[in-house]
Amino acid sequence: MDEFIPPDWQAALAPALADPRLHALDEWLRAEEAGGTPIYPPRGQRLRALELTPLVQVRVVILGQDPYHGTGQAHGLAFSVPAGVKLPPSLRNIFKELAGDCGVAPRTDGDLSGWARQGVLLLNTTLSVAEGRAGSHAGRGWEVLTDAVVQAVARQAAPSVFILWGNHAQSKVARIPELGPGTPHLLLPSVHPSPLSASRGFFGSKPFSRANAFLEASGRGRIDW
Repeated sequence: MDEFIPPDWQAALAPALADPRLHALDEWLRAEEAGGTPIYPPRGQRLRALELTPLVQVRVVILGQDPYHGTGQAHGLAFSVPAGVKLPPSLRNIFKELAGDCGVAPRTDGDLSGWARQGVLLLNTTLSVAEGRAGSHAGRGWEVLTDAVVQAVARQAAPSVFILWGNHAQSKVARIPELGPGTPHLLLPSVHPSPLSASRGFFGSKPFSRANAFLEASGRGRIDW
């Protein structure tokens, strides 16, 4: 795995990084790329969430499924797209809920790096995808690493918020003992913001204001969404 992993994350993830399943994943990705399969995000950006959000600074984890699978969309942060890229439907719905929840005017810029730099870990359960094929890299080994990332945050003494959008996110958290009964953290599960499900419980779930209320009560400030 030649993606850049900051030192604090390296220490917390050492057992996972030594897992042979990650080595097999890396070999498989290289073979796919050598065979001409476009993979997003490009190599070097797949662990960008860890680069922008050091472990000790994590206050919120927003957990999604896998990266956007269109050209130029994915850049290593769940639900985010680079500035200037058309907003995907899920992100439009996120901004719509944010407007209703906190009164923040809907944005036209989909780059969520500003959230990441405030301690919002924008993590997908799978960190790569083949062009045009959602879910195509699920079960290939990324889960070894992303389970360990979630567990590392859950083991921190400082309370954090876990925003779980969709079944993939919620099933991952169910595997982390530290997020079971008695956890000091706040779990905010809801359906995915996709147009297929957003009207069935995402809209009106108020994750942003609820996260900030918990953080402030825990002495951890608030996120400027």
